[in-house]
Amino acid sequence: MADPVVKNPAISTQLIGQSPVSEPASIKEYFSINYIEKVLGTNLWDLVTTVFSILVIILATILIARIVDELLKKHIPRILEASKMNKEFDETSHAMTRRLIVAAIYTIGILMIILQIPSLNRVAIAMLAGAGVAGLAIGFAAQDSLSNVISGILLVIFKPIRIGDYVNFKGEYGHIEDLTLRHTIVCTWDLRRIIVPNSLMSRDYIVNWSLGSPETIWPVDFGIGYSSDIDKARSIILEETKRHPHVLKDEEINVRLTELGDFAVNLRLTFHVPNRGLAFDTGCDIREAVKKRFDADGIEIPYPYRNIVLQRQPEVVPETVSSLKQSSEPYYHEE
Repeated sequence: MADPVVKNPAISTQLIGQSPVSEPASIKEYFSINYIEKVLGTNLWDLVTTVFSILVIILATILIARIVDELLKKHIPRILEASKMNKEFDETSHAMTRRLIVAAIYTIGILMIILQIPSLNRVAIAMLAGAGVAGLAIGFAAQDSLSNVISGILLVIFKPIRIGDYVNFKGEYGHIEDLTLRHTIVCTWDLRRIIVPNSLMSRDYIVNWSLGSPETIWPVDFGIGYSSDIDKARSIILEETKRHPHVLKDEEINVRLTELGDFAVNLRLTFHVPNRGLAFDTGCDIREAVKKRFDADGIEIPYPYRNIVLQRQPEVVPETVSSLKQSSEPYYHEE
């Protein structure tokens, strides 16, 4: 009996219990536009244009942000100086405003990228619909970052510190080198950079030497021996202080006895200098000059010492020694 499939190929092979035999697809079909669109589930031309648009938006955003940043950095100070607004709009406000504008440009660029992608566009619409819950979740997740940004803006508005101010922060002395949206950079006297979050700068105790008058009162301590002449030592300290070129002679210069210590009589010198940057070096120069004068004039600068009293041991009677030799128990003698 002849095979019905051979006589009539149209008969389905499933009716006779055989699986259909499909011819293998050629390699060209895998690289065809229809096949790629079928796999991706979208029009290939739309995909190419979307990717091209995203790349153009990214490059344009970066380019515009850099151009605007350079323009604001170079030309805004000149405009403000020419319009005599530089007192109200100082370097700190200028730096923060420049960074806010650049951040706004990048934000617009990201939003434009989202609008170019249909799937992300739908996600963005859904997120806007639930903006209250999403905002609450984002607020909890990024509360530290948001706190730093808000603190940075408040630092610029109220100006407790400004770029260029000399400050003491947590025992470190330096000047404010930069103030960003997230952190503040403090450059110390030995050229170390301390990165401090803005929330910490707005919360902690800071000594700002540049607010108000830059004039600074600086103390220098001296110790003399109890047998030394206090009036003579005071006269030497005042003479050497008045000789220094950085000391303001019109202001009061005082030398006061502050403490009767364990081994020294402590005197404290206070003098005025034009600013905090000159204070430390001036104090070191005066301390060295006073030390040389004290040595020349016989004023003692004591150092910590102790009095050791030696006592003679009591003499041992010979009879006691003989009794100790006869005794089997050890003998301990303590003073």
